[in-house]
Amino acid sequence: MNRIALSSLFLVLTALAAFAASAPAPEKANLSPEALREVATHVVVGEVLAIYTRTVRDGSWEVTHHLAEVAPSSVEKGKIAPPDGDDDTGLVYVRYWTRSWTGFFSAPPSTNGHRGVPAVGESLRIYLARNAYDGFYTDNDDGGFNVIGANGFERLETKPKSR
Repeated sequence: MNRIALSSLFLVLTALAAFAASAPAPEKANLSPEALREVATHVVVGEVLAIYTRTVRDGSWEVTHHLAEVAPSSVEKGKIAPPDGDDDTGLVYVRYWTRSWTGFFSAPPSTNGHRGVPAVGESLRIYLARNAYDGFYTDNDDGGFNVIGANGFERLETKPKSR
């Protein structure tokens, strides 16, 4: 190889290495509890009974959609009426998502979805959006409860009082 070809190859490899080693994608900023409450249409306190997940591929992203079944002990904002119209709040199903980059190079600037996701048995305060902006999407208009922003779960030290 001649000297120019080696120099060009070195420059290309250096550029590729710099691109691959670039800083991780920026994350969506956490909201304060006050900001979460302001954005939320509903705030529920309760225990997570079950979590259901489904993972799909979206280009070089692996996106996991989660649905948590929550037994609410209280509703601090909004009204959650069960289908039978009883005063009991029944179960609440809340949606959230996470994703991971599987591409060859660094992930493009974006977010990995929700952080601090719950585990079964945890007691939480959950900030929700129903038919309203949820911190990620404006087309949340199907009646479901989406967790607000990237940090819409607040862990509680003690279990909420039972209903």
